[in-house]
Amino acid sequence: SVFHLAASDHEEAIVEMAFQTTGHIVNNLYSLHFAIMVDSFQDAVKCLSEFACNASFPDTSMEAIRLIRTCADYVHQKPQLYSEYCLEDGSVSEEDRAWVRGWFPLLFELSCIVSRCKLDVRTRALTVLFEIVKTHGDAFRPHWWKDLFQVLFRIFDNMKLPEHHTEKAEWMTTTCNHALYAIVDVFTQYFDVLGPLLLSDLYVQLHWCVQQANEQLARSGTNCLENLVISNGLKFSEDTWAKTCQCVLDMFKCTIPTDLLTWTHTQEVENVRPGILKRSNSTFSVHSNNSITSDDIALSKMGSMFTALLIKCVVQLELIQTVDNIIFYPATSRKEDQENLALAQADVLDWEDASLSEQQKEEQGMYGSLSSSHLLQLTECLMQSHRFAKEFNSNHEQRNLLWKAGFKGSAKPNLLQQETQSLACVLRVLFKMAGDENRRNAWAAVQGRLIAVCKEALEYFLSLQSEAHREAWTCILLLILTRILKMSDDRFGAHASSYYSLLCELMCFDLKPELRSVLRRFFLRIGPVFNIT
Repeated sequence: SVFHLAASDHEEAIVEMAFQTTGHIVNNLYSLHFAIMVDSFQDAVKCLSEFACNASFPDTSMEAIRLIRTCADYVHQKPQLYSEYCLEDGSVSEEDRAWVRGWFPLLFELSCIVSRCKLDVRTRALTVLFEIVKTHGDAFRPHWWKDLFQVLFRIFDNMKLPEHHTEKAEWMTTTCNHALYAIVDVFTQYFDVLGPLLLSDLYVQLHWCVQQANEQLARSGTNCLENLVISNGLKFSEDTWAKTCQCVLDMFKCTIPTDLLTWTHTQEVENVRPGILKRSNSTFSVHSNNSITSDDIALSKMGSMFTALLIKCVVQLELIQTVDNIIFYPATSRKEDQENLALAQADVLDWEDASLSEQQKEEQGMYGSLSSSHLLQLTECLMQSHRFAKEFNSNHEQRNLLWKAGFKGSAKPNLLQQETQSLACVLRVLFKMAGDENRRNAWAAVQGRLIAVCKEALEYFLSLQSEAHREAWTCILLLILTRILKMSDDRFGAHASSYYSLLCELMCFDLKPELRSVLRRFFLRIGPVFNIT
C-alpha cells in the first residue's frame, strides 16, 4: 500500500525510488521466490497499474506496463501455486484460483489503464492486454472467457466514454477501433471455444459500432464482421449462420438513411426550442463577437444530422461490400466485372468456353456454406437497400433541397454506388444459385426471383433521363446479358421471352460499344433458340 501511494505521487524522486523497488520485486524476487510471495501478486499488479496511470511520468508508465507483461509469465509458468498457497480462499474453487488471483487481476488492471490514461499509454496497455490473451488463452476455461469479455466490452460502454465530443471521437477512432480488431483476432484464434459462448454478444457489439456517429468505428464494425465470417465461416453451424444473417439484416435496417427522403430545412428550425445553453456542452468560442441565436443552433444541429446521414450512407456501401466479400471472397466480383467487359470488348464468340472456365474456378467464399434460404434472405435485404437508393436518386426535388443546404459537397447528392453495387451483388447470387446443381430444390424460387429482378432493372434503366446515370449502369447490363448468354438454351429462352420487348427498347439508346456488342450477340442467339431463321 505504501508503494501504491507513492506510485501516484508528483515527486519524481519518490516515484522513481518506489518504482525501482517494485521492479526489483517483480524481476528478481518473484523469479526466485514466487511460491512464498504469491499472496502479494494482486497488490503488485495493482501497484504497477497505479504507476502506469501517473501521467506525470510517461516513461515509467510504459515500463510499468512491461512489468505487468512479465507478471503474466509467472502466472503461466506456475498456475498451481494459486491452488497450493491460497488455501484460505474457500469461496473460490481450486481450479479457478489461478484465474481469480492471477489472470483476472492482471487483465483487469490493464483494462483500468486503458480507461484512465492518455492515448499512447492506453494504446500500449491495450496491446499488451491482447498479447497476453492471445499467448495464454489456451489455458483459459470457458467461464473465464465470459469474465474476460465482460471487461473487454466495457471499453465500448457509452456510459464510460469521455463526455467531451473531441475526446469521445478520439476514443472511438483509436481505442475502440483497436480493441474491436483485436477482439475479432482473439475470436478467430479461439473460435471453437468462443463461438458457442460469446458470438451473440460480439454481434451485439458490432451492431453498436455501425450505429455510432464515427465513420472510422462504423466502417470497422462492418470490416470486422467480414473478417470474422471469412476466417471462421467454414466452422459455422446452421444456427450460427442464422445469427450471422440476422446480424447483417439488423445492420442494414438500422443504417438505411431514411431521413434523406423526408428532411426539410423548416423541420430543423422547428426542432430548436429556447433553453439554457450549458457551457460544458457548448461548441461555440467564448471569444465570438456574435450572440448565439436559434439559427446558429439550427445550423449546428443540421451539420450533426448531415454527418450522421453521411456515415449511414458509407455504412450501407460497406455492408454491401461485406456481403459480397463474404459470399464470393474479396475481389472476386471486381474480377468478374473486368472479365465481362473484356469479353464484350473482344466480342468473344465461344460463350460456352467462357462459362466452363467460370465453373472451374476454385470456390473461396462462403457461398457453399450458406443455405439457400440464408442466401435469399441476404438478397432481400440487398434489394431493400437498392430500392431505397433508387427512390432517393429518382427524387430530384429532395436532392436539390439537400444540395442547397450543403449536404455532401458541391455536387447534387446521389446514391449511385449503393444503387448499382447492391443490385450487382443480388444478381451474382441469384445467377449462381440458378446454375448450382446442389440447389435444385430452390431453382423454381430462384428463377422466379431472378426474372423479376432483371425485369425491374431493365425497366428502371429505360426510365433514366441522365446519361451519367445510364453510364453507371453499364456494368449491371453487362452482368445481366453476359450471365444469360452463358445459360443453356431452355433457360436462355425463359429469360429472353421475359425481356424481349425491353431489350428492343434498349436498342434505341446510345449505348457503349461493348454493350451493343453483347446485345447483338443476345439477339443473334434468339434466332436458333426460337427457331427463327
